[in-house]
Amino acid sequence: METNIKALQKEVLWLQEVIHNVISTYLEHEGERPHWTEISKPDLTNQESTYAQCVTKWELNSYQRLALALALATQLKPEVLDVFFGRNKIYDRGFTEFGGIIDKNHSGFLPTGQTLLFLITATEPHLRNEVLTIFGKESILIKEQVIFIEETENFIPEYNGVLGFSKRWFHFFVTGKKLKLEHSSSFPAQKITTHLEWKDVVLNDVVMDQVLELKSWLQHGNTLMNEWELFKKIRPGYRALFYGPPGTGKTLTVSLLGKVSKREVYRVDLSMIVSKYIGETEKNLSRVFDIAQYKDWILFFDEADALFGKRTEANSSNDRHANQQTSYLLQRIEDFPGVVILASNLKGNMDAAFTRRFQSMIHFSIPEVNERYQLWKNAFSGKCTLHPNIDLWKIAEEYELAGGAIINVLRFCALAAITRNDTVVVKEELLEGIRKEFKKENKTISVF
Repeated sequence: METNIKALQKEVLWLQEVIHNVISTYLEHEGERPHWTEISKPDLTNQESTYAQCVTKWELNSYQRLALALALATQLKPEVLDVFFGRNKIYDRGFTEFGGIIDKNHSGFLPTGQTLLFLITATEPHLRNEVLTIFGKESILIKEQVIFIEETENFIPEYNGVLGFSKRWFHFFVTGKKLKLEHSSSFPAQKITTHLEWKDVVLNDVVMDQVLELKSWLQHGNTLMNEWELFKKIRPGYRALFYGPPGTGKTLTVSLLGKVSKREVYRVDLSMIVSKYIGETEKNLSRVFDIAQYKDWILFFDEADALFGKRTEANSSNDRHANQQTSYLLQRIEDFPGVVILASNLKGNMDAAFTRRFQSMIHFSIPEVNERYQLWKNAFSGKCTLHPNIDLWKIAEEYELAGGAIINVLRFCALAAITRNDTVVVKEELLEGIRKEFKKENKTISVF
């Protein structure tokens, strides 16, 4: 950590020299001085700090390093930015061209995109394009979401937004340890995984064939789009709808598709992205789509009809807002070059404008008796087993349960067995577990 902090401090001290140099040159102070690009940057060659390794790996140029250092200064040494508080004697106010804002929760100078524009273009306006490139979609600092410019109102210049530095990346540069992407309103998605393997998923042949088609796309989609040049004929990405009752394997299948294709799967929390403020939903969701595209994630929208459902008549401002969100999401999903999977309990709940654009719609139905028998066998194949007098085929025939419900029965039975200091489940415990699952749907069971 000490090595990391020293490296960051050196970078900010270099920034401080650059700031004083540019301001002195711009205000035509007396004395000779070199161009700011001639001020020696800290040598990061063969350095062990996390910051040095990232800058070297990303091959950042002087302009990109300046942007990174400027955003970093607010977190590490905010006092180096106090020089921007200087007053313009002609107008007896601050220098508009310096940009920056003061926030009620921060007494220092918060740089904006305009502040970076000033440092780079103060004496060389033609370098403005360098700044535009730094904040462009192809910039590594934007793809990795290291820095960002806060959005502004439509009537405020775009680069007057605060130049921010990711707290997650700051933690990484200081400690050398990456924090997981935090599940929050600003990043409404959470990574999902499974300990199960492909052989553990139990689906009927028709569903499995459709799932295998999606699996093939994950394995060969890039080759088809680029080497076979299908990008000229079809839209990028793959969109699928998984629909059916709860517990039928939709989420497990998504997790396993990620596992076999070596892609991370992020489940989007729809309750977090829906905002009463116009534009906030789009802003929050945009963060997820942008990083998912760069990282090649699979995006999973569970209970998708909550936001992707049928649009209503625009009889009120709330209706218009909801329809606006739906239209935005439809466009982002259409433009997303990766894999998006939506899950819903009922296909009929989904807006037809969405379903027409899906490459596949897969119905996960309640498993048939053969599948239920396999699910029961899989569930009780470990430490927790069933008593030999239990006819598992009869159980599968008699009780229509989905895989998720069977796992709930396993949990109940395992707790009952371990309470007796045993690992073998007796018939009464198994039936009680099934009864509890049926009760959730107001059903009763017949005991054979």
